[in-house]
Amino acid sequence: MIDLDKLYKHKPAFGFFAQQLTYPEKLTFHPTLIEESFSPNDPAYELVKAYWDEIHTYSLDDIQELYVQTFDFQKSATLYMTYFKFEDAKERGQMLAKLKVMYEMFGLDMPAEELSDYLPLICEFLYAAEWIGDSRAKDSFNILFAVLEDGTYNLIEALEKFNSPYLRLVRGLRETFKACIEREAVNHEHD
Repeated sequence: MIDLDKLYKHKPAFGFFAQQLTYPEKLTFHPTLIEESFSPNDPAYELVKAYWDEIHTYSLDDIQELYVQTFDFQKSATLYMTYFKFEDAKERGQMLAKLKVMYEMFGLDMPAEELSDYLPLICEFLYAAEWIGDSRAKDSFNILFAVLEDGTYNLIEALEKFNSPYLRLVRGLRETFKACIEREAVNHEHD
């Protein structure tokens, strides 16, 4: 189960992840971005800082090429989170529809050209949505986090094979959403 209050506290981190997982532009790497999004005691800070330091060793042109080579040309490193589980099966379409309805329920107008399981869009939603006090949030976010868990697990496996700088970024994302799981649910997982 998701702790919605903890999730809310991590909104700036999800904004950072959304920006870093979108096609890179100069503003993607503004020097103050990491400090504005994370505190040193954040669960993802060390991973994100290592990613940040490594990615800054590349030129913008090299980062753009790396992004395209990693996420656009490697089927196993897709940013579409339900693709790993369903590929193009009917069930994927149903999950995409559920996610789209959820986004609309919480006030996000989805770009018409984008699929609802696109990782930067999911992160942007977590950054921008307002769910405090909404009784529908718990069930909706549990579905979203299941999609994130499955998709990012497979994405990490692919990024490990490519020895990608994005590996630490996605691991940091996973650490952030793990920090939002209610402690009681975590304890029961190990019983």
